[in-house]
Amino acid sequence: MTPSFLRSRIRVLPSFVATFFLAAAGCLVLLTPLVVVAQDKIVWSDREKPIVEQIRGLRKLPDDVRARTTKDLAMQIRQLPVSPNKLRLAGALASLSTEGDFGHEALQEVANTLAVALREQPATGKSGEPNDLYVELASLARYEHVSVASDNPQFAAATAKLEAEDTQRQQVDFTLSDLQGKSWRLKDLQGKVVLVNFWATWCPPCRKEMPDLQSLYVRFQEQGFVVLAISDEETAKVTPFVAERAITYPVLLDPGRKVNGLFQIEGIPKSFVYDRNGKLVAQSIDMRTQKQFLEMLAQAGLQ
Repeated sequence: MTPSFLRSRIRVLPSFVATFFLAAAGCLVLLTPLVVVAQDKIVWSDREKPIVEQIRGLRKLPDDVRARTTKDLAMQIRQLPVSPNKLRLAGALASLSTEGDFGHEALQEVANTLAVALREQPATGKSGEPNDLYVELASLARYEHVSVASDNPQFAAATAKLEAEDTQRQQVDFTLSDLQGKSWRLKDLQGKVVLVNFWATWCPPCRKEMPDLQSLYVRFQEQGFVVLAISDEETAKVTPFVAERAITYPVLLDPGRKVNGLFQIEGIPKSFVYDRNGKLVAQSIDMRTQKQFLEMLAQAGLQ
């Protein structure tokens, strides 16, 4: 069974090169597209084993401790000898490093480590597409504003891919119904600041950011702020979940994942902020804290 700490990135991106740990019979099995593993387990060195355990436990740490630990792990991984495990660990850490606000310095170290691991062991993409690890690295540069030095053509291709996706998101329009049956169309909300949030009940980072979204919705609703929270799950699962948490912002259902597809959603939670002119002005690649959400809303003129 896949541990919950990586499910949020697995469900809609099953081949995500960043790394998936599976708990099996008391040992860890690692799956990546770089190495197809069935029943066999990965053999970790004595230097790697404590890093593996710390990565598995990151979500249990308080945010300030997690920030320091993430930075330390990045530097530890960078010092490992070149091996497939080094690239796996660098990817695994990168996939968890954006779940909140752990500071620019920590994210920079994570990006440095992933860039070094990819330079040592370039990963191969499929069908002309950049490998997912290069997309992860480009995402850190584009959305978390860290510096990345890479002359690999796949990094350039990943950057171009993200730019193209953002262009598409700017043009997106959709109509979905909320839990009460009310219909919401994105383009009809021009004149308001709109935050589109993709989430699911099973996603731990999604659950963690929901109270902050609710607080901000209450705070700014009278200023024309709208949250559209989109789930692809069934009504029977979403309705009691939302009621239990006293969520009052609109929760929309996308059972066929059509809108998820329009936004190119390959991991949740993910949020997009449109200003009053309907311009996409900010987005996240993972969970955000209230402070980070406020920074996004400020780009739409909401303070």
